[in-house]
Amino acid sequence: MKLKVEALLAMVLLVLLGLWLVWGPFKNEGLPDARPDAQLVDINMGGSRGVLEIGTDRTYRLLFRDGSSTEMMSRERLTEILPEPVVQRAEDQAGRTAFRMFNITSWGSMVWVSIGLAGQIAFFGRMAIQWMVSEGRRESVVPVSFWYLSFIGGVMLFTYFAWRRDIVGVLGQTTGVVIYARNIRLIRKAKRREARKRVE
Repeated sequence: MKLKVEALLAMVLLVLLGLWLVWGPFKNEGLPDARPDAQLVDINMGGSRGVLEIGTDRTYRLLFRDGSSTEMMSRERLTEILPEPVVQRAEDQAGRTAFRMFNITSWGSMVWVSIGLAGQIAFFGRMAIQWMVSEGRRESVVPVSFWYLSFIGGVMLFTYFAWRRDIVGVLGQTTGVVIYARNIRLIRKAKRREARKRVE
């Protein structure tokens, strides 16, 4: 079976575009200029999004997307604004690339990120299988495995988005999971009917 190179290339380019949009130059758009040697940790305070700037000299500043910022401050002054455990988690996150990359604050959160990534891999797998089968038959075909991978991926992504408290993601998966489960049930019913006919 021969897959179209153009489609593969388009997929790769779209993935790269997505990564660039998430981690590229727009990540800190709207923020006041941060010090080049500082580490930035995402924050959300009172509905205002921004970053905590942690300098190599252990000075701190809050930078917000509306262009406002605080003065430089010491760690002691920062803990008057933010509780000590919050500051400690921010410092831990700043020192770990994986934490910043996935916007998490602990290794325990990596379990949830792994669930989300596994769900996304299942979703990719369902489309890859459907694509390969369709290319092989030269017509659009939805194999049974498509529905199983859809259901597994949907449940995992629903779980991940619920943990993230991302209402858009949760709503995006709710109807799909029910539809995938219904299709699996219909497929199983049809197989039982066929088995009964063969026995008769």
